[in-house]
Amino acid sequence: MNQRSRQIFREIVENYLSTGEPTGSRTLAKNSSVNLSPASIRTVMADLEDAGLLHAPHTSAGRLPTELGLRLFVDGLLEVGNLTGEERAAIEGRCGAAGHHVEDVLAEATTMLSGLSSCAGLVFAPRLEAPLRQIEFVHLGPGKALVVIVCQDGSVENRVINVPLGLPTATLIQAGNYLSARLVGRTFEEAQREILDEINRHQAEIDAAAGQLIEAGLASWAGGGHDMLIVRGQSRLLGELTAMEDLERVRQLLDDLENKRELARLLELARDAEGVRIFIGSENTLFSLSGSSLIVTPYSNSQEKIIGVIGVIGPTRLNYARVIPMVDYTAQVVGRLLG
Repeated sequence: MNQRSRQIFREIVENYLSTGEPTGSRTLAKNSSVNLSPASIRTVMADLEDAGLLHAPHTSAGRLPTELGLRLFVDGLLEVGNLTGEERAAIEGRCGAAGHHVEDVLAEATTMLSGLSSCAGLVFAPRLEAPLRQIEFVHLGPGKALVVIVCQDGSVENRVINVPLGLPTATLIQAGNYLSARLVGRTFEEAQREILDEINRHQAEIDAAAGQLIEAGLASWAGGGHDMLIVRGQSRLLGELTAMEDLERVRQLLDDLENKRELARLLELARDAEGVRIFIGSENTLFSLSGSSLIVTPYSNSQEKIIGVIGVIGPTRLNYARVIPMVDYTAQVVGRLLG
């Protein structure tokens, strides 16, 4: 784009992000810094439409940016603002007030991001990797047991698993004692590898039922079920919508958030990238029907190891310039508190 096209395109996108409304050539001729007639502006708008950057919602309406146009604007034309000292202090204060317990900090961070951005806040924490201290199995009834995991950092995790029918309580105790004696100082992955190797080498020395229980207990975490996803402020996704078709699209998004599987997979991909990542509309399958954007960034511990992802979901016309630094700084604060 030349300078004239770039300026007209920028003003159309900025008006859309501010109001959600299309921009017409007469409005641009009256208010734009580009000194052109409405006819000349319509010619530029037609060229931008042919390039796939703008579209007309109705025949006689002005123009709105397409998803491709929003991507071009965000990647090449967006001027990201800086947080004020008060905003930084507010983020630090809200997150710091939650203490140092992982889930409390992450829950507070998502709630705070939701409030400050008027979007839905979310955080994804991958499988637990802290060294373990103890494991205990508690009988819940026929075919069910509660697994209680205690880590060396003081965190506790509970999960219900299926066990063989008629499994004696003594076998549960045996399995807990066996695992606890071998788990201290090891992560789940390390413990899983070592114990399964030992089961294979010494199967004859272990009661068959206890061996099944040990494998089932570890597989429930190693298979990814231990990932933690927190979403706060889903109702904010409805705040900008009035048309029934838009409402139905966002209801579909809320259903997706409830089952959480697609979002968890998307965030796991984002976790491996550096810096803030922005997904607009149909750039990902989760939001292809919702007209929503996702802004996420990884947070790291004191060893600069990525340990999770935090961000927001909002309409495609959200205030990117304000939300991007907000998400980025929140990730820095969360990383310091959990590092």
